[in-house]
Amino acid sequence: MIIQVLTLFPEMFEPVIGSSILGKAREKNLLTIQTINIRDHTQDKHNRVDDTPFGGGAGMVLSADPVFRCLEEIKAKGKPIYYLSPRGKVLDQKLLEDLSSKPELVLLCGHYEGIDQRILDHWEIEEVSIGDYILTGGELPAMVLIDGVARLLPEVLGSKESHQDESFTSGLLEYPQYTRPREYRGMEVPDVLVSGNHREIRRWQFLQSLALTSARRPELLASFLEHQETLTKEERKDLAEFLKTQV
Repeated sequence: MIIQVLTLFPEMFEPVIGSSILGKAREKNLLTIQTINIRDHTQDKHNRVDDTPFGGGAGMVLSADPVFRCLEEIKAKGKPIYYLSPRGKVLDQKLLEDLSSKPELVLLCGHYEGIDQRILDHWEIEEVSIGDYILTGGELPAMVLIDGVARLLPEVLGSKESHQDESFTSGLLEYPQYTRPREYRGMEVPDVLVSGNHREIRRWQFLQSLALTSARRPELLASFLEHQETLTKEERKDLAEFLKTQV
């Protein structure tokens, strides 16, 4: 996969995309990330890339011309382009899975008070938000999107199960995890996890996920209950028993 990022601060990305899983994915040529400095494409003699908004208002707006020139240079026409914006569609696991299936992505990081609307209209750019809060720019949201997409690419993680069992993939929050030692400062690992009974372990994990989701994200549980097609007969039985305890 190739991800091209248009930004005013390309130096922010290297510490993130050059480390850990992302860094290894780049070394293996599983992922190519290119940062393009918007400021390099301005024709303003003062090197400005923003201006005051028509109609008044606080702050500055990212100008159309340098962004247009960036997109033209990378031949972005026809590529999926996403603008990181608090008014966009909320980034969730399903959207990450959709994005991970694309061979190329172009990410536009805004700054200041926003960007000239003509950029979005002409290039048919989709807006994406990582949550209902405001940040100083689109760089951090872009890094979140890149990380979420990259880990879904084939061979990036050690095994398919690494992401299949995690929160949101199944529709439920992830169950608690433990590792050695079995006892630490008086706190012990649940007996079922060291029993060797894999059927009971899976059942415990499923029930724990149900309980956590019910307590912390009831709206996710409600959505999960509408899509039970993939549950086994045993899971359906456990789910029915669990729901009785919630009445």
